[in-house]
Amino acid sequence: MTYELIRSNRKTIALQIIGDGHIIVRAPLWMAAKDIQRFVDSKAAWIEKHLAIIQQRQQPVASAFTLEQLHQLAEAAKQDIPQRVARFAALVCVTYGRITIRAQKSRWGSCSGKGNLNFNCLLMLCPEEVRDYVVVHELCHRKELNHSSRFWAEVEKVLSGYKVQRKWLKNNGGGLIRRLP
Repeated sequence: MTYELIRSNRKTIALQIIGDGHIIVRAPLWMAAKDIQRFVDSKAAWIEKHLAIIQQRQQPVASAFTLEQLHQLAEAAKQDIPQRVARFAALVCVTYGRITIRAQKSRWGSCSGKGNLNFNCLLMLCPEEVRDYVVVHELCHRKELNHSSRFWAEVEKVLSGYKVQRKWLKNNGGGLIRRLP
């Protein structure tokens, strides 16, 4: 397996795969070459898995959404998402600020420190349970602005089967996002 080795005054060894599949190993100056190679070899399955994901992302996708389609999705989301937010905010026991709907290339939702919520209009192409999960996920950030075990416990209190929805997004969401113009 070919990789770029970068040595520095760091204390630990790290592995990174960048967008095009280029592998970078960052290692301490003092670490022996055989130990670096042993580390890379021990991560072979992880590397192969992530290289396959990169290759899949580079596959041609269905045609891009038109601006009209995105507008229709955004309008539908403006009707659907606020109702979900209101319903689940009561269950999570939190308040929230402004709700914004956008066509985002990197996120399904986000929550600001002020309690403003942003959602991707492409959620309208996801199953209802996935929309619920994203709404609950963002509302739980009103209690925990991180992804700690406390945060995931809050999500689970409201949606005990959230891992199924999270997995759906991981498996199918990229194909939707890649269709954004």
